[in-house]
Amino acid sequence: MANRNPRLDDVAAMAGVSAATVSRFLNNPAVVASATGVRIREAIEATGYVQNLAAGALATSRSRIIAALVPDIAQSIFNDTVEAMIEELASDGNSVMLALTGADNRGLTREINMALARRVDAIILTGIVSEPETRQRLRSAGITVVETWGMPEDPIDIAVGFSHRAVGEELARFLRARGYRRPHLVVPRSTRAERRATGFTTRWVHDGGPSPTRMEVNVPSHFGQGRLSFRALADLPEQPDVVVCGSDWIAQGLIVEANAAGVRVPDQLAVVGFGNLRMAGDMRPTITSVDVDGARIAREVLRALRARAAGEPFDTMIDVGFRVIARESA
Repeated sequence: MANRNPRLDDVAAMAGVSAATVSRFLNNPAVVASATGVRIREAIEATGYVQNLAAGALATSRSRIIAALVPDIAQSIFNDTVEAMIEELASDGNSVMLALTGADNRGLTREINMALARRVDAIILTGIVSEPETRQRLRSAGITVVETWGMPEDPIDIAVGFSHRAVGEELARFLRARGYRRPHLVVPRSTRAERRATGFTTRWVHDGGPSPTRMEVNVPSHFGQGRLSFRALADLPEQPDVVVCGSDWIAQGLIVEANAAGVRVPDQLAVVGFGNLRMAGDMRPTITSVDVDGARIAREVLRALRARAAGEPFDTMIDVGFRVIARESA
C-alpha cells in the first residue's frame, strides 16, 4: 500500500468484514455492532484510510456536512448547546461546519449563502432570520433547516426551542411569589431578550404590579455591562428590590459591583440571570437563573435529521421547555 492510497477493501480485509459493512459504519456508526466498530476503527488507523466524501456525496446526494450558524462563541449562552450538537452529529457520521454570524447577526445572510453554496445537508440556526428573501431562499433550497432556541410563529422548516415570552412570564410569577415588588429589567438589544422582557412586563402588570423600570444594553452581553447596570440603578427614582438580567454574564457583573459597593445580595438587592451558565452555580452568591436543556435540543435536532433522512414522520415544532433554577441570589 506504500505506492497507492489505501482503499475501502483494505480496511475491510484487515477488520475481517465486508466492504459494505465498512461503508455502513462510515455512514452511520450506530448501525454496526460495537465490537465490529472497534475493529473497523483500528483498521482505518492502521491503514491510514481516508474516506472519499466527495464520491459518497455524488453517490447518495448527501454531503454529510451540516452548517451550524451562531452569533458568537466568546461569551455565548449557546456554547453548551453547540458543543452537544457537534458531538451528537459527529457521532452519527456527520461533519459540522461552524460559522459565526456576528453579535447582531449582520453576517447571517452571508453565512447562509455560503452554506447553501457548499451543498450542506442541513443548516442549524440560533439567530433569527428576519429578511423575507433569505427565509424564502431557505424554504426553496430543498435542505433541512432547523431553527433552535426559539419557537417562531412561522418556522422556515423545523423549530426546536422554547418560548422566550413564556420565560418572562414565569420569572414574573416566580419573583412575585417570593415577595419582590419593584423589579428592574436589564435587556440586551435582541429580539429574544425583548420577548422575555415583554412577557415579564405583561404578566407583572396583569398581576397588579407597576410597570418595571428597564435599561437596554448592547449584544453580546458581557460582565462589564452588569457592573455598569448596577451603577445606573442610582439614577432611578425608586430603587428596585430585584434586577432581572438578560444573561448570567450581566448578573455576575452586577453582583460583583454590588458587593464592592457594600450592597448585600440578596438581602438588599436580588439578582436573576438567564442561561444557567456553568459559572452561575460557582458564584457567591450562586445565581438564580433560567435553564434550557442544550443537550436535549441537540438530541431533538439529531432525531429530526434522522427522521427526515429516512422519510419518517416527525414533529416539526418541538418545545423543549425551560426551568427556573432558584439559587442564593434571589
